[in-house]
Amino acid sequence: MSILLKRRNRRSARTVASILLLLSVPFWLIGCGGEPDAKDGTPSESRAEAADDSPLEHAVKHLDPTYVCPMHPQIVKDEPGSCPICGMDLVEKTPDPVPSESLAAAADDTAMEHAKKHLDPKYVCPMHPQIVKDEPGTCPICGMDLVEKMMDPMTGKHPEVALTPAVIQTLGVRTASVERGTLWKYIKTVGRVEYDETRLAHVHPRAEGWIESLSLRAEGEPVAAGQQLAELYAPEILSAQVDFLLAQDRNAADQRRVSADKARNILRLLAVPDDVIREIERTGEARNRIPVRAPIGGIVTQMEARDGMYVTEASELFTIADLSQVWVMVDIYEHQIDWLAEGLSAEMTVPARPGRTWEGTVDYLYPELDPETRTLRVRLVFENPDLVLKPNMFADVVIYGGPKREVLKIPAEALIVTGERESVVMALGDGRFQPVDVVTGMQRAGEVEILSGLEEGEEIVVSGQFLIDSESNLQASFRRMSDAGGSGDDGAGAGGDSGAGGEMAAGGAHAHH
Repeated sequence: MSILLKRRNRRSARTVASILLLLSVPFWLIGCGGEPDAKDGTPSESRAEAADDSPLEHAVKHLDPTYVCPMHPQIVKDEPGSCPICGMDLVEKTPDPVPSESLAAAADDTAMEHAKKHLDPKYVCPMHPQIVKDEPGTCPICGMDLVEKMMDPMTGKHPEVALTPAVIQTLGVRTASVERGTLWKYIKTVGRVEYDETRLAHVHPRAEGWIESLSLRAEGEPVAAGQQLAELYAPEILSAQVDFLLAQDRNAADQRRVSADKARNILRLLAVPDDVIREIERTGEARNRIPVRAPIGGIVTQMEARDGMYVTEASELFTIADLSQVWVMVDIYEHQIDWLAEGLSAEMTVPARPGRTWEGTVDYLYPELDPETRTLRVRLVFENPDLVLKPNMFADVVIYGGPKREVLKIPAEALIVTGERESVVMALGDGRFQPVDVVTGMQRAGEVEILSGLEEGEEIVVSGQFLIDSESNLQASFRRMSDAGGSGDDGAGAGGDSGAGGEMAAGGAHAHH
């Protein structure tokens, strides 16, 4: 019961205070209009000026100024002075500004209308429109007085275009929503099959001599690892065999020139096979001709040796390539480099084997771009166990960079690319359209990533957008012409817009019929 009584007393007190406040307004007005100011003996304002004020506005006018410390806002005084804590001069604190309009009056405004109401005026020179100032003055070029001009909030934006439903149907305008989704980063390009340079072997003699008993007759023949390719007679190798035999003779210890292990190592350095060294050690006889064997299995891609040919250490007798694994070299455009990384998977097809696909990986990204084609060379590795892939074959390659999720994307057909800007036409509703500049990212499979300029859920035009964009550019040209001619913004803009819009509607209807 005591709680209810307290609540009733509070309500009664509030009601009495409200009534007293309303009754005191006329007395405030009388006091302001009739009583002189204490300082100069004149009223602070006339009764007519105060009659239109609300109680809040009138109270704000007659608030006594207070002085506060900038560093210690808890220090508040009614007159100038200094802060007792830091000694700084107190500064006058002005009351909060009165709203320029009521909340009810601003509730029906659109965002653009409300912004236009509160635009600060600018002052420009009629002869030199590039001279813009925030306050009145004269032009520093010609000396003319600057004139006030309200800056258009649409400055820097493309004008809106309004179309009737009939024109929209005639132009075949279609729209789509801006949405978020996944774009797959994959690169489709053309490559060429090459030898795996890590699987190439060059065969050189280790001593001067002559080729005898050549086993191969032509390039392109397959060979196995350890297969004999030719026999070489080299006096230096024959002399090393004699030293090895002397090192093995225990009865001629005083005639030894090198140890047995050192003599065996010299033969190995001269590319004498271990089984030949064991045979020499077992038989005790030197061999005039030493076999030259293939170090790896593969295809002989180059052959310089011939029967009876004199060769030196610099002579390249054979070149052997292992084709069980091949390289594929591809060129990637500059804007796709960011999608690449070593280890990515790739697929390849070749025209010579239709219907067959090979899977490989990205092995290496070369460090520089081709200055002429502006492309980056990338090396891929593919297994080739059945030797179907031949060097210098052309191949169609797809490199998979993985998904890019939750990206803002639009259909590629909606994008307008002029060379200077990229834009789309946004559908504002009720037959209104407006071009908007955008920043795009990756483009794949008929979709384009939007980095800035659009928001999810907005409607854009995917068919007929080029005519709408042209109409907007025409209206912008009319506005610039009217501004340059010094005519009023509203009249010139309205006339240009209506004329352009009518011309577009008539042209569209004529094209349809």
